[in-house]
Amino acid sequence: MSHFAPLKNPTRSFENALQWLAQHGFQVTQPASGSKIYTVTKDGCTASIEVASDGNSRIAAFPACLVAGQPAELVDRGYQKFFRTSKLEVAATAERLQDLHRFSEELKEALGYTSLYNEGLGSVSGSYQYDRVVSRDLPLDERPHRPWQK
Repeated sequence: MSHFAPLKNPTRSFENALQWLAQHGFQVTQPASGSKIYTVTKDGCTASIEVASDGNSRIAAFPACLVAGQPAELVDRGYQKFFRTSKLEVAATAERLQDLHRFSEELKEALGYTSLYNEGLGSVSGSYQYDRVVSRDLPLDERPHRPWQK
């Protein structure tokens, strides 16, 4: 019987992660006074990172594309993906999805995170909203009544 050593995912220290990001073309914006969250951007994409309690890096706001200067959540409606901000929603193009995927993979490498199989296949949406299951993620008491529930 063979025994396997447990997998170790050595995350980078926060300082090492900042150095890696700067060396690989990321713009790192230091936080305003009182905040510990840094913003990283590259190729029209952005994310926020911070120091975890163990001194390593941690993602504070997941990767997003910038739309009209704001981070936009990736929404999957089954037939197409969209980028959505608080004020605007635009169709996601293949080029923008590739930029987001590349940005996410590079950020994970910088922080020492493991790249998961399903994420390696393509962009992972922050929200899935297919036509037939609209409002399925709402609490039961907030969902609209279906015709058969009346």
